[in-house]
Amino acid sequence: MQIAIALFPRFTSLDAVGPYEVLTRLSRTDVVFAAERRGPVPNESGELSLVAEATLDEVTRPDILLMPGGPGVLDQLSEDGAQPLVEWVRAVDPHTTWTTSVCAGSLILGAAGLLKGRRATSHWLALEQLPAYGAQPTLERVVVDGKYVTAAGVSSGLDMALTLAGRIAGGTEAQAIQLAIEYDPQPPYDSGSPTKAPAEVHKAFQARVGQLVLGEPDRPGLTR
Repeated sequence: MQIAIALFPRFTSLDAVGPYEVLTRLSRTDVVFAAERRGPVPNESGELSLVAEATLDEVTRPDILLMPGGPGVLDQLSEDGAQPLVEWVRAVDPHTTWTTSVCAGSLILGAAGLLKGRRATSHWLALEQLPAYGAQPTLERVVVDGKYVTAAGVSSGLDMALTLAGRIAGGTEAQAIQLAIEYDPQPPYDSGSPTKAPAEVHKAFQARVGQLVLGEPDRPGLTR
């Protein structure tokens, strides 16, 4: 079972690495990191890179496609949907058993025309962009609609991968993986969702981020 994890400059690290840690623990899997060019691909801060050992053209029939998000997502989008990464997603999707995304990676699935009429989620800052691609946005952490599995922001990629592991190998195997990685979240705060975070936390978030710049001012979304 080939799992293709797409990379692009300024992706969010945990979007890719979190699901990787879960899915590689399934039996008989072959994970490939793919990008437009082979070699290191820098994350959003530029301080960490993952290595693409294959080009997109070399990965033609993955069983599972995973699209991470990050501030670099909009660099991969265009009005005519003709960017290489979007074209690759559109080309390989007919061959996948599962097509998945984390965070704003769902915008790339949307740009490829895969989410029309489907329920989908994304990072809460990018949700309002999903209807432009015909998707029905929801604040749910993980959404399964047919073979398409979308996850909300960053850390939800772990939940998405465990959900997918359960669909592939059964609940017992998925729970064994959860135990293996000791994924037992007990955060000291309960501000991980925009619906839970109090006003002062939202204010602190905005001050920390500075401005919303996943694209131009008329295209609000994630932060750079």
